[in-house]
Amino acid sequence: MTEPNPDAASKPSRAEASRQRRSARAIAAERQRKQTATRTIAIALAAIALVAIVGFVLFNRQQASMAVPEGIQDFAYQGAQHSEDPVEYTEHPPVGGVHNPVWQNCGYYAAPVPNETAVHSLEHGAIWITYQPDLPADQVRKLKELAEAQSYILVSPMDDLPSPVVASAWNHQLQLQSADDPGLDGFIRLYRLSREAPEPGAACAGGSSATL
Repeated sequence: MTEPNPDAASKPSRAEASRQRRSARAIAAERQRKQTATRTIAIALAAIALVAIVGFVLFNRQQASMAVPEGIQDFAYQGAQHSEDPVEYTEHPPVGGVHNPVWQNCGYYAAPVPNETAVHSLEHGAIWITYQPDLPADQVRKLKELAEAQSYILVSPMDDLPSPVVASAWNHQLQLQSADDPGLDGFIRLYRLSREAPEPGAACAGGSSATL
């Protein structure tokens, strides 16, 4: 009579061994799924945090850019009458009042433009940026780029300005020390095509391109 082999009892059957292998693979696959899910969640949370940080920075920048620049002078001219005669303005540069029936075409000018036509452009919602003739070339170039980058911007030199650069809108004016002053962008954002102008959105082309 053959005696039972004690080792045989300790060995799993083929079916049991196959089941154990399948179970091990399932456990490994489940562990892999959990690790993948954990990584995915971590990446998603990191992306959300990054978007939140970028949004916060951009929001702060937008709020800063929309802040009212300090030093703006305000006036009280109503929609004015037209006159073809020369006009003596109280402010230099002027910010409103009687003006020529023809407006100054917006854009950059290397020579001074008539006050009377420029004021008409202000009435249409334009921003008139005047600069001292000896302003450094890189500063002038930046102002020229501003005029070329968007509509309703008029840029021209002017003698005897109270500061190197002056930004004017209808009834508003800001003196600036350079074209790099962040107040310039803020002023443009506030008053370009502003409803405070008597005729915002009226033509700023098809008028006069004459210089002095």
